[in-house]
Amino acid sequence: MTLTRPRNANAVFLQIPTWVIRTPNFLHTAQKLVCHNNSFPTPQSENLQDFHLGVSMNSATYTALFQSCTRSGILMHGKLVHVHMIKTSFKPCLFLENNLLNMYCKCGDMDMACQLFDRMPRQDIVSWNSLISGYSQVGFYHKAMEVFNEARMARIKLDKFTYATALSVCARAGNIVLGELIHGLITISGLGDQVFLTNSLIDMYSKCGRIDQARCLFDNSDELDDVSWNALIAGYVKVGSNDEVLKVFTQMYQSGFKLNTFALGSVIKACCSLSPGSKGIGKMLHGCIIKLRLDLDVVVATALLDMYAKIGNLDDATRIFQFIPDPNVVTFNAMIAGCFRLETEASDEFADVALNLFSKMQKKGMKPSKFTFSSILKACNVVGAFDYGKQIHAQIFKNNLHSDEFIGSSLIDLYSLLGSTEDGLRCFHSTLKLDIVSWTSMIGGCVRNGQFELALNLFSELLTSGRKPDEFTISSVLSACANLAAARSGEQIQCYAMKTGIAEYTVVVNSQICMYAKSGDIDAANLTFKEARNLDVVSWSVMISSHAQHGCAKEALSFFEKMKNSGITPNHITYLGVLTACSHGGLVDDGFRYFESMKRDHVIIPNVKHCSCIVDLLGRAGRLAAAENFIVNSGFKDDPVMWRALLGACRVHKDTVMGKRIAERVIELEPQAAASYVLLYNIYLDAGIQLPAMKIRDLMKNRGVKKEPGLSWIEVGTTVNSFVAGDRSHPKCEVIYAKLEEMLEKIKKNGYVDETSAFDTSEQDHKDGLVVNYHSEKLAVVLGIIELPNSAPIRVMKNLRVCRDCHTTMKFFSKVEKREIVLRDPIRFHRFIDGSCSCKDYW
Repeated sequence: MTLTRPRNANAVFLQIPTWVIRTPNFLHTAQKLVCHNNSFPTPQSENLQDFHLGVSMNSATYTALFQSCTRSGILMHGKLVHVHMIKTSFKPCLFLENNLLNMYCKCGDMDMACQLFDRMPRQDIVSWNSLISGYSQVGFYHKAMEVFNEARMARIKLDKFTYATALSVCARAGNIVLGELIHGLITISGLGDQVFLTNSLIDMYSKCGRIDQARCLFDNSDELDDVSWNALIAGYVKVGSNDEVLKVFTQMYQSGFKLNTFALGSVIKACCSLSPGSKGIGKMLHGCIIKLRLDLDVVVATALLDMYAKIGNLDDATRIFQFIPDPNVVTFNAMIAGCFRLETEASDEFADVALNLFSKMQKKGMKPSKFTFSSILKACNVVGAFDYGKQIHAQIFKNNLHSDEFIGSSLIDLYSLLGSTEDGLRCFHSTLKLDIVSWTSMIGGCVRNGQFELALNLFSELLTSGRKPDEFTISSVLSACANLAAARSGEQIQCYAMKTGIAEYTVVVNSQICMYAKSGDIDAANLTFKEARNLDVVSWSVMISSHAQHGCAKEALSFFEKMKNSGITPNHITYLGVLTACSHGGLVDDGFRYFESMKRDHVIIPNVKHCSCIVDLLGRAGRLAAAENFIVNSGFKDDPVMWRALLGACRVHKDTVMGKRIAERVIELEPQAAASYVLLYNIYLDAGIQLPAMKIRDLMKNRGVKKEPGLSWIEVGTTVNSFVAGDRSHPKCEVIYAKLEEMLEKIKKNGYVDETSAFDTSEQDHKDGLVVNYHSEKLAVVLGIIELPNSAPIRVMKNLRVCRDCHTTMKFFSKVEKREIVLRDPIRFHRFIDGSCSCKDYW
């Protein structure tokens, strides 16, 4: 790019380097300087060694260039000019040095600014103010106050700008004690009557939560301007005194001050938080704004649409957005965020609106901010647009915003929902400032993807870092304990929650109930529920589902009736627990009655889980044909979950013919799911048909279908002990096997006959001669009998359904050993006491 020829006959065409072209303001300044002074350096490349150092540059030229770099915020441009000044041995005056110092401070290079300040032959109050302001701007509040004290020790006469910057530091750091000391210094210095400092003091007191002191200062000031009123209004908005906001706003108008966009924006923000009966004030204010012809002002209009979005009126927010003539990034951010600010769960429709708005922003050439990216990632998470979310992540990286904590949390949620815990961890570790939201998102993502031990390890790191978890963090780690059935760890976390006062939050209580129930301690779950103060629909639903899984069908239905009597409306999860209780308890008539009530009384559309409960209910009752007809007419006839529930019933009732037909159907729908093959194999094996059973094994092998190995675990002390079938890796395996053989011999004398039909071991297990006697749950139970005191129940968790032989064995073990044994499989709990099971063999 070339500049036009100056009138000076000796002038030449100057080639402007690309480092100048990148910033229009800088280029404009350079053009003026060249045309009027003919003094701009003429580099032919970006290498400073190519500068023509003989070209004359004066203080005015350097000052103009440094000021332009300060406005643009491009540090590299300023450094290049600084280097040119050094290489030409130019001796700057104090005014030029202050401009150079201010450029480094405003561009955030405080190390260079500090070096320059120390090397200055002389500093004045402008130099000190620049350094204090620079440290404040980058968040080094302690360093800013150190420089402030050094200025006082150097007997520099501080001016109003020095004190205003120091007050700003106190406001940002929330240091009210230091702010009051500076207030005293201002009074002693004789500057207390200046409205500029009065406004800074009002702002400081307001941001430190001392709104009463701010109001007292406001009322006793002789001189006020519109900034004073705005600061007081903003202070009341910050502390949530919305009624006072409206009063001060009215007084400002009555005092003759012109209503400006800042005051109107603060008052509109207050209207979002008013009581439901007072929200009409916001609409009245909207009418006043229209009369003042400020409704098209982008700041006011943005505040209005944000208000309507927050109070749940997204249609009015959309209409305001459409009438704004030139919306900026903040306007788009408010509209995008408005799609997710409703109290109810954000719908796919609103998420699509947000994605379209983001696309419109890009077409307009706007540069998205960190708030834009954070909101749009939330939209991707709502609608499951994970590929689009990855593209947004690429743009975030391109804009160097990947280390922001708000964006980091949204990215963690994105990859957690996608099922990629590893990518979520990368986003977590790349976030520079990890707040509690980031930690909670990462811990919750690990729980969501089954990485329960990792979730507990992260929680330990969180505590080690000195940060305090909130109620949502505690809820997530309790969920991890629930899935691991790690009751001991859960109890420790519960104690921590009680110590910190978090335990009373309903979300924590609900997770605590779930933790105890999933750990097999239904009595502790009941006790937690009874001691809870604020019960919601989740609390009742957890209790209903927990009792259903523990085989306590009547107790579950009793909780449901009590819930309705307490005035809490059940949701689809509540009814899922009710139908599960009916299914596990064999309550066919009750199940259908509740199923119809769900649709009729609460207008809840049954999903596939509700319908599979009905199939299971009919199947367990032996009504296999009715169950098949229900599937065909349910609207979910192509869902393998439905057919697999019926296939399980075919095995229970030994219907080989229907089982073969249903198995072919479910294998067609889900050819790589091992559970269907295993069920059909067991159907043939139970019927004594060996050849077809072996063909099923061969079919699985040929198709590459691998069965998940059976895994059981038991918590003893602080250690979780895991076992697989025939496991000999445990340090006490010799003792365990010796005790197991002893117990098997004992129960055989009491009538036990082993069954070897269950397909719960791999093909390699059979080659090694392993039989059902060494299934993982038996090894875990034996360890519990060895290690735990006689009074303690033995709680074992298992990842697969318990086989018939193990179920029979556990009944005998509980009788001959006189021990309570609780065995959890993926479907339900089996509580064995004195030779009987809580499921009453109906499973």
